Amino acid sequence: MRNVCEVARVALRLGFTAFGGPAVHIAMLREEVVVRRRWMTDEEFVDLLGATNLIPGPNSTEMVIHVGFRRAGWAGFAVGGILFILPAAAIVLAFAWAYVAYGRTPAAEWMLYGIKPVVIAVVLQAIWGLARSAVKDVWLAGVGVASLALYLAGINELVILFGFGALVLLARSAVGERGHLLLAALPVTGLLEDRATPIAPELTRLFLIFLKIGAVLYGSGYVLLAFLQGEFVDRLGWLTQQQLLDAVAVGQFTPGPVFTTATFIGYVIGGWSGAALATVGIFLPSFFFVAISQPLIPRLRKSPTSAALLDGVNVAALGLMAGVTWQLGRGAVVDAFTLVLAVGAVVVLLRWKINSAWLVLAGALAAVGVRILGL
Repeated sequence: MRNVCEVARVALRLGFTAFGGPAVHIAMLREEVVVRRRWMTDEEFVDLLGATNLIPGPNSTEMVIHVGFRRAGWAGFAVGGILFILPAAAIVLAFAWAYVAYGRTPAAEWMLYGIKPVVIAVVLQAIWGLARSAVKDVWLAGVGVASLALYLAGINELVILFGFGALVLLARSAVGERGHLLLAALPVTGLLEDRATPIAPELTRLFLIFLKIGAVLYGSGYVLLAFLQGEFVDRLGWLTQQQLLDAVAVGQFTPGPVFTTATFIGYVIGGWSGAALATVGIFLPSFFFVAISQPLIPRLRKSPTSAALLDGVNVAALGLMAGVTWQLGRGAVVDAFTLVLAVGAVVVLLRWKINSAWLVLAGALAAVGVRILGL
């Protein structure tokens, strides 16, 4: 019981204070469980991190679930994951309620006017950081560019992710590392999806969509944006581009998993029930994948096959992230002020290691100040 309480304290602390995205969450988790509490060694922690990179879902959430299981068995498995998610989901839900009730008031619009370009900068910084480790050679860079082009052409996100993951795996299996040459010759095929006519939201369908996203999403929390764009804006028409950008802004501004953006969207679409179903749907697969991957961790990390598949998926995910950033950026950077905010935020993020939440807050305050002064 003592171990379960320790897991609960760590998970709650991270759930309330872990701003800045998955990389920051994982760094804070390591500080808690490796450095301060010595629940495991750095080598064991890296093994868990390698396993989370090979399964779908939010990496930082899955790491907390893994650590909870290692420390306190199945009770720690459940308590760690749930208490890491709940604080963030509750905070996002409060923002969603205020957004629906007051989101179109001048004060709220002023804040979002300054927050949105900063969010674009945060995502660009994440893409840059991930690309430095994921794009290992010119051929993988080509995969990323092709993924971006296919996404902007309207190709289904899952086709892009798993298609390029499988192609990298097959190419390496056939002729080793030189197999990247095969990818350079691949033609772009017309796999365009028909866009559905907007229909009324259905809570069961909402749950199933988020369950699907949670079960197949690789890359990072930011890749979630591409799936949300494809499902709720382009295909179903349940959200406007503006509402999606507002949801992303709230998800970035609050602590905990970026996936709690689903809570915000669920509330906007279906109220309290929609928020609950969306949250459960998107996080449920993470618990399942962590449970089945526990005994496989020693093999997964060292497998050349898993490594090749992961290389392709990661680079394709960067292409999706770049595509959705371009689309969202067109709605966020609308004048000279928002351009200055976006460029300034990019410079600050690349130059200094600053928590992105402070930048988002600064963007909101700057926008309110500009509007009050009438500039």
